[in-house]
Amino acid sequence: MKSVSLVIIVLIASTFTYGQPSRFNIKQYTNGRGDTLNYRMLGPDYNISRKYPLVIFLHGSGERGNDNEAQLLWGVMNFATDQAMARHPAYVIAPQCPGELEWENFSENEKTREIRMKPEPSKPMELVMELIYQMVKTLPIDTSRIYITGLSMGGYGTFDAIERYPHLFAAAVPVCGGGDPSKADLIAKMPIWIFHGAEDPGVNTLYSLDMAEALYKAGGHPGLTIYPGTGHFAWLAAYTDQNMIDWLFSQHK
Repeated sequence: MKSVSLVIIVLIASTFTYGQPSRFNIKQYTNGRGDTLNYRMLGPDYNISRKYPLVIFLHGSGERGNDNEAQLLWGVMNFATDQAMARHPAYVIAPQCPGELEWENFSENEKTREIRMKPEPSKPMELVMELIYQMVKTLPIDTSRIYITGLSMGGYGTFDAIERYPHLFAAAVPVCGGGDPSKADLIAKMPIWIFHGAEDPGVNTLYSLDMAEALYKAGGHPGLTIYPGTGHFAWLAAYTDQNMIDWLFSQHK
């Protein structure tokens, strides 16, 4: 009986590894060409008389794979708490980028700190966009309230998405990422709140500062939060900031 009890404990622990994974339904998108994208989806307390915001959450490089679970490790679980679901009912999708691929398709020169967007989106980003358009067709999505956010690789992906598809999103929250400053004029009017750690050893903090400066020069008014004494894990503070969550859901196109 002791060994059975241990197995049960392990299974229960696994079920709650990422906070509230049972609230995120296991999904897979397949397009007409046979390309697939694993994702998890959180839904609102459904009411057919209204439409809901859609939040796209892009994970970091460490959560890539095909288990359709690792992407729940950081940040996105904060949208699935009792308080969050009651305060801001929404559809939240957390796609999983396959291993060795990227959300963004940038060329990056770390010495000159130059990031430039390549003409075509990455395959994972292309599939994310197809999934969004499918959800808009099949679910009660408020198309004036489609938001995107992501951390680390997902922060880059957030900038990539809004610079490629600026008319789709109502607001964006890139966390410890970087974008192409030369495209800032395309997104200058979009509500954007940028987060980064002042001592980030993984993604140069100056990438976020470069984007904020470019947006200001283009006529935008982005939010910028640099956490002092914080390294790469800036998302721990960003996604537990109720002011940020409330701000995000208050944005409309």
